[in-house]
Amino acid sequence: MAKVDVDVVATILNDSSVDPEVVEQILRKIQQELKLQEEMAEATREPRVKNQYVVLLSDPLNQVEVEDLVGWVVQIPEMESPATITDRIIRATHEFNTSPKGRKFPAKSIGEACEVVGPKFLKPEHLSIKTKLPVSVIKTDNRMPEDKGDKISLSDLKG
Repeated sequence: MAKVDVDVVATILNDSSVDPEVVEQILRKIQQELKLQEEMAEATREPRVKNQYVVLLSDPLNQVEVEDLVGWVVQIPEMESPATITDRIIRATHEFNTSPKGRKFPAKSIGEACEVVGPKFLKPEHLSIKTKLPVSVIKTDNRMPEDKGDKISLSDLKG
């Protein structure tokens, strides 16, 4: 059904040979109905889900001490456990691999899944992969050098 602006309806009714009191009454009823529809839409709307970001590391050798780590940034609902990310990716990849495109080009690893599995398969798992290609992960000791009033030199940052 076409949606018509209330002002257009008011103009048409005023141009017609309709009593102004009847026009006013019709416009009030239309505005009440619009307000009621907005309230119903507001009541049925689901609350917005807050999300958290998680970095999924690629550690094929099970050695976190390795200097060159790469990973993917993944977004999940805030109330969900980050430990379930790999299971969610596996389920979404399984669904992808059973699709026609997945049967031609199946994803065989988590990395391939992050690259090729589309949102169509990730959304039912409440999962969004933000970086299709792996990004470098840098380790830090989480300390800042003491400020001695001098400018911080490059050697302060390295040491």
